[in-house]
Amino acid sequence: MGKGKEGRTELNAELSNFSLLVGLEVENLYEGGAVLGMTVKEHHLQIHNVVHGGVIASLADTAGAIAAYTVSAVGAELATIELKINYLLPIAYGKVEAEGRVLRAGRNFIVVECDIRNEQGQLAAKALMTFGGAGARTQ
Repeated sequence: MGKGKEGRTELNAELSNFSLLVGLEVENLYEGGAVLGMTVKEHHLQIHNVVHGGVIASLADTAGAIAAYTVSAVGAELATIELKINYLLPIAYGKVEAEGRVLRAGRNFIVVECDIRNEQGQLAAKALMTFGGAGARTQ
């Protein structure tokens, strides 16, 4: 990703091995935001045949982090400090979309919200996250 010191918005965001294992895909990037998608598979389901809350939280956290990186200096490293999520509807099948949006980017912290929608476009979960940042490593 590259956009200079202001942040990164090119659609070549690198996903972690975990994100790839879960099946997350970057669908759109813009300054201050990111949209990720995932198609529900059997391995995402918990015992009641709906997507496990941890999978939804991972999707929200990843969308939020990538949104935060779009307003961070190139080389900055971010870590989730806090994540709060409300699960509003169960998701059992289909395409899930998460849109992370930066609410405030400060010198040390970035606050991001994320809407997770089911295939019908209904709000299935809402997350609020805080990311802490550090400069690029020299090693």
